[in-house]
Amino acid sequence: MKRFTEHMVNTLSNVRSGCGLLVLLVFVQAGYGQDTWPSFRGDARLTGVSTSDLPDSLRLLWTTEVGGGIESTAAIWEKTVFVGGLDGFLYAIELAGGKLKWKYKASDEIKSSPSVFDHVVYFGDEGGNFHAVHARTGEVKWTFRTEGGIVSSANSGGDCVLFGSYDRYLYCLSMKDGALIWKLETEGFIHGMPSVVDGKTLIAGCDGYLRVVNIRDGTEQTQVDLSDYVGASAAVLDGRAYVGTFGNQILCIDLKRSEVLWKYEHPKRRFPFYASPAVTAGGVVVGGRDRMVHALHPQTGKPLWTCATGARIDSSPVIVGNRIFVGTTGGAVLALGLVTGEQDWTFVTGSPIVASPSVAAGKLVIGSIDGVLYCFGERQNDE
Repeated sequence: MKRFTEHMVNTLSNVRSGCGLLVLLVFVQAGYGQDTWPSFRGDARLTGVSTSDLPDSLRLLWTTEVGGGIESTAAIWEKTVFVGGLDGFLYAIELAGGKLKWKYKASDEIKSSPSVFDHVVYFGDEGGNFHAVHARTGEVKWTFRTEGGIVSSANSGGDCVLFGSYDRYLYCLSMKDGALIWKLETEGFIHGMPSVVDGKTLIAGCDGYLRVVNIRDGTEQTQVDLSDYVGASAAVLDGRAYVGTFGNQILCIDLKRSEVLWKYEHPKRRFPFYASPAVTAGGVVVGGRDRMVHALHPQTGKPLWTCATGARIDSSPVIVGNRIFVGTTGGAVLALGLVTGEQDWTFVTGSPIVASPSVAAGKLVIGSIDGVLYCFGERQNDE
């Protein structure tokens, strides 16, 4: 354990309040800044890392209610929070004070986390409709119909948008007008968000395969057998993909060789991993339905530490500087030390949390099943 802790300390020695060189480079390459959290995992490779600063002691700044409950993760763009409700509305809310700016009616429940690319919000609903909505006005730009519910969040493939559906297809649509560019049939539901790297998109689904697809023409370049079905999204860093399975394992896949490099499974607790990992060069962090957060060595899969949280974790963690933030189905939002795994901040909502944190502009936003959206940050002129 000592040598793994030393590895984390050495690798993360440049990280200071979310502005470390290592973490910053990840976002410079992805093209996102401190004031933006455009999609479910924050960047195109789904690393789950924010470059924004957060105060040592977060304070509750505001709450607002969303009808039906919240399962989707918020996007933050131009000082606006976008979040889907189980009442079928997409909400646009002011980041500064929580005031509603507009809401847009979809055709069914929204579990898909919205993504914002080039002034347009993209998301799907349980009725199988995919929506493109103008971010500033809430007016619909176009819609596209699939044959299954859409939980997958959308990623950008340049001039196209990529997402999966429960009709077993991975879709690529024109951002301009929603025209179908291509679709790729898989052998199971697609729940997670596709990651994008070097002109390729990667998707793991309920058929138990990680597929690498050419974004230009939709041709499948390779597939890797993961042995179990997957509800999580795959994070990509330095030519490797990291993903959890319902077979109780975290896997590391070498994308160049198209093979599984290592598998991690807790020696005693056998529970699925539904949440998506957060990844830096110093560690892979993921929460499990075993009520634990796991930090693993990215090269070997050996455990750096585990932290018991007392409740199942379907929320995907976010790394902010030298801390990790995550929600639990016990209704808590937690902050853990990245190197040690020790808990240093807790906020109890009283309702289960399956959405993931969104961090931008010095604030953390997360929603709960009872439909309350929370915003934390540094309270000004606090008495």
